[in-house]
Amino acid sequence: MGESLHSLDAKGRITVPAKFREGLGAGFVATRGLDGCIFLYPMSEWKELEEKVRNMPLTKADARSFARFFFAGASELEMDRQGRILLTQTLREHAEIEKDVSLIGVDRRVEVWAADRWESYSNVAEQSFEKIAENLDVGF
Repeated sequence: MGESLHSLDAKGRITVPAKFREGLGAGFVATRGLDGCIFLYPMSEWKELEEKVRNMPLTKADARSFARFFFAGASELEMDRQGRILLTQTLREHAEIEKDVSLIGVDRRVEVWAADRWESYSNVAEQSFEKIAENLDVGF
């Protein structure tokens, strides 16, 4: 859970906040996320997701397209001693990350957003948060 703002260094690395490091573990997977962000999955979560995608019907064009897009952009990452990770150029381009980055804790994954993109998304979502909750019957 939570939100943290960081900056990309000259080598394309970002510092992962300590509160997210433990959940991600020593090795984890980064891939193209939905809505223009990057998803970071702990290895155990990644393995479960891999299995779900593997079981999608190969005869469905949407399933094939999703699997290609999702796995082609994936890479295993490890943090250095300072808790930094190197995001691939492909992932940075997907998320339009140039400098400022927002890391968002979302249940069992961490999302990495270009800070301005997250701010725009968040502002729009905030306007409809109550309506979304009502439609989803969240049960607060």
